[in-house]
Amino acid sequence: MPSRRTHIAPHAPGGQLAAALTALREAGGIVDAFPPEALAEAVSATPPTPELDLRDIGFVTLDPAESRDLDQAFHIERRTGGGFVIRYAIADVPGFVAAGGALDAEARRRGQTLYLPDGSVPLHPRELSEGRASLLPNEERTAFVWTIELDTDGRAAFDGAAVSPARVERALIRSCAKLDYVSAQLTLDSGAAGSGPAAEALTLLREVGELRISCERARGGASLNMPEEEVLRDNSGYRIERRFPLRVEEWNAQLSLLTGMAAGRIMLDGGIGILRTMPSPDATALAEFHDRIAALGLPWPAGIEYGEYLRSVPAGTPAGAAVLHAAASLFRGADYAAFGVTHDGERLAPPERPEQAAIAAPYAHVTAPLRRLVDRWGLVICEALCAGREVPEWASSSLGEVPGLMRSSSSLAGRLGSEALDRIEAALLRDRAGEEFDAVVLEARGGGARVQIVDPAVTARVPNTGGALSAGRHARVRVVSAEIATGTIELAVA
Repeated sequence: MPSRRTHIAPHAPGGQLAAALTALREAGGIVDAFPPEALAEAVSATPPTPELDLRDIGFVTLDPAESRDLDQAFHIERRTGGGFVIRYAIADVPGFVAAGGALDAEARRRGQTLYLPDGSVPLHPRELSEGRASLLPNEERTAFVWTIELDTDGRAAFDGAAVSPARVERALIRSCAKLDYVSAQLTLDSGAAGSGPAAEALTLLREVGELRISCERARGGASLNMPEEEVLRDNSGYRIERRFPLRVEEWNAQLSLLTGMAAGRIMLDGGIGILRTMPSPDATALAEFHDRIAALGLPWPAGIEYGEYLRSVPAGTPAGAAVLHAAASLFRGADYAAFGVTHDGERLAPPERPEQAAIAAPYAHVTAPLRRLVDRWGLVICEALCAGREVPEWASSSLGEVPGLMRSSSSLAGRLGSEALDRIEAALLRDRAGEEFDAVVLEARGGGARVQIVDPAVTARVPNTGGALSAGRHARVRVVSAEIATGTIELAVA
């Protein structure tokens, strides 16, 4: 679907929407302010100075233009004899958060940064996440630097390549440039990358990113090429933007996936860690998916992997949108699995199936410690294992608690995000009762259907009496009513 920007003007509906979003925060117990003790720790804490100095390496960051909580910086160089060396620097949050302190306790309570339409609620105080620990340009920072070698096909040691295993170590770094997705894509598309560290970084990122996507295909990994729906706010009010990720975003994501897979392998080899897991879809779910996509006229041919099939789906078409909507239901049950022997002697068994099914490999979260609690454990565990040291006592003793903390925070984040989006969508349609809109039918089951209105960007359910709507087809729907306070939308087939 094309990118759409639809505004809610700052009049009466906007006021009702603000009240509805505030009520959501209150119902979820969301508090922006940090306890004074936690804030004091964030301002005063100083990470240890590492022996390794990599300030002469031309690291760059690549994020949305407005971001200041910069978790990752990367540097890519060609290996002598072919292949690449990836250096991926991750913000040294463990160096700022003292185990057992007030900031640690508050971070465990929050679990992750919440992104809501009326503003984010950070995991750590902004003085830390957007300041002292963020990998801002031209600032000296301590970081966990991953070094991962790739062969000429983009394969790492855990892919079976004849290169050195990945490692991570603390180092002093300095990012030389803050790049953003839109400008980076325009630069690459224009062919005017120029020279210097930033230009070289983007050129090599494209090359490595494409190679890693090929590796993903080879191992049977799957990426859903679905448009993202973002709730944005500016002086005109709120809007929903529906867009497909830029290619440079996909290449950048491959570096994070590469690092997460390296971490998963290090943890499994070391016998301790926290994996991000997801089961493969069962036979019943797969059979149902086969039937649904065959009815859409886009059957899954025999002999090709699931991920390869998804890459062949025509994005931006009604049938393609319905297929991807159905595919999203296949991979569910993502969880965290802690394993190893704690300092208390408790034995946590590794999962029987350690793979993350969509990635088709063992995987761990270690690249976003400013915004996600579990990454702090993953970083210190992998760094200790690579150095041949014992895992810090605070990390091993609390290992079994982290999955539960992440499940709780992820559940809250998902619920709040969904309910906030419902209210934004209701606000977009509140004053348009009786109007008709073009839509795409994503799913039609029983007596109802799920449709995606083209403009404004709203997704909602509609009664499908008599089976007039079919998945993967265009439709015309009429707004009956929309209630901002509850996020309830009533549509009818026009």
